[in-house]
Amino acid sequence: MKIWMMNHYAGIMRTNKGGRHYWFAKFLRQYGYDSTIFCAGTQKELMVTEMAEEINTPFVYVKAGGSRNSGLKRVWSMVSFYLNAKKAGKQYAKEHGKPDIILASSVHPLTLVAGLHLAKKFKVKCICEMRDLWPEAILTYSNKIKKNSLIAKLLYAGEKWIYTKADALIFTQEGGADYVREQGWTTDQGGSVDISKAYHINNGVDVEDFDQNVKDYWLEDADMDDPDTIKVVYAGAIRRINNLGIIVDAAKLVKNPKIRFIIYGSGDRLESLRKRLTDEDIKNVVFKGNISKLYIPSVDVRANINLVHWEMSPLLRVGESYNKAFEYFAAGKPVFYTVRPGYSIVEKYNCGILTEGFEPQDIANGIEKIAAMSEEEIAEMSANARKTAQIYDFRNHTKKLVQIIEKLTANS
Repeated sequence: MKIWMMNHYAGIMRTNKGGRHYWFAKFLRQYGYDSTIFCAGTQKELMVTEMAEEINTPFVYVKAGGSRNSGLKRVWSMVSFYLNAKKAGKQYAKEHGKPDIILASSVHPLTLVAGLHLAKKFKVKCICEMRDLWPEAILTYSNKIKKNSLIAKLLYAGEKWIYTKADALIFTQEGGADYVREQGWTTDQGGSVDISKAYHINNGVDVEDFDQNVKDYWLEDADMDDPDTIKVVYAGAIRRINNLGIIVDAAKLVKNPKIRFIIYGSGDRLESLRKRLTDEDIKNVVFKGNISKLYIPSVDVRANINLVHWEMSPLLRVGESYNKAFEYFAAGKPVFYTVRPGYSIVEKYNCGILTEGFEPQDIANGIEKIAAMSEEEIAEMSANARKTAQIYDFRNHTKKLVQIIEKLTANS
């Protein structure tokens, strides 16, 4: 069977040799599926195909203008990808045959609409995958659109249309179905969305790949090898929305002199935070800058505590799907969360702790709580973290996806 997966931002997965749809493609092959991944590119041609040889999967880069990082240009990038993805899909089908099923994945909803349109043309089923809740996310993080505005109402209507038309819905957040019920859209509430077609497949990790990267891509770093420190590691973006300033604030309040915050990543707030370390004479934080994703596993496994950090948001009420968390679990070390999501994974599997509150002192207290645990408690949490990674391994996720596909195509 041929499955097309559509994700505007999937192109980086071929470079990183990992990521949600890369891993789906890798393991779908074991079930007899040939995958093609459609993503955005910047070339002049309508589409350019590049092979990910190691998983024998073509990435079709669809021409998309604009930019991911700025207002109207970002919107144009989404719109142009939507328009060109439909054209590219038709052209690709002429050259390689039509798909047997389409999996269209957000972040933005126009990818889902493109998938639904192509599925209708080819008379195949379409799975719509929600990795973010739109327009809920826009309304949460932007002050420009009010929930009762005409634009918001139109966006919600479009979201409801997608949920209604999709042959199956996959939410990465465990409470995705709760969200649909909150809107009053389910058929048992008098709406048009059949909630029985909603499934949950979270983000995750390829544990085998993670372990291999530890062996093949070892980052030499004296700070990570210092036996006299308790290493708290964050690996990720350092932008305004990530609010790493609160971690610096928490570090200033930590009393245990052995605790050291080691932060990998880059972004527009990196230099201002580095300046804070100098201006405020903060000695227990170091910003390492950006490193290749391939080296992250070798950092995570040497941490004493891995740090899942972002701002608390109403969106977290329906669960978490933070990519980095699953790499942290694979590292087999306790994980500390600076937020309190619904459907908490660390609480369910006892592989870390959640902050009690969201102030710097709360974060400092949580870090020191783990640092003060006994060897036996740390060993138990570490073992549980590793078991959690195996639960969320993409081998298991792909098995769930195949079950959904087989159910949809059984009578086709």
